[in-house]
Amino acid sequence: MVLRLLEGCAVMALCVIIHAGGVTWALKRVRRVAPTPGFWRGTWLFVRVAVWIVLLHLVEICVWAAVYAWNGAMPDASSAVYFSAVTYTTTGYGDLVLPQAWRLHGGIEALTGILMCGWSTGFFFAIVNRLYERQA
Repeated sequence: MVLRLLEGCAVMALCVIIHAGGVTWALKRVRRVAPTPGFWRGTWLFVRVAVWIVLLHLVEICVWAAVYAWNGAMPDASSAVYFSAVTYTTTGYGDLVLPQAWRLHGGIEALTGILMCGWSTGFFFAIVNRLYERQA
């Protein structure tokens, strides 16, 4: 059980690294683009940031799915990605479950998803706040 916990924490750490890199890259890009006041310019920036954030989450979901598929915890890659997406987003349909030995990973993935979504929300809010501070 301790080994599984360490493995799960290692995957979580990889997701944090991916997210940190992606958010840092996006922040540098957003700082270079100083949108002029206007509904469409600001909205287009929000759309681009939202798409980037979703792509980061999809990469992190695929990392978890690769761990499940590689280790035989899911029957195939498609099931692994589906299970991972449902777990990461804490939707939890329950139609696919991990084998007994892998269940701790599901909980760690859900916690990782909550943390990364919270980080993304904070980042998105900071961009919105900064844009409106410039306009005020």
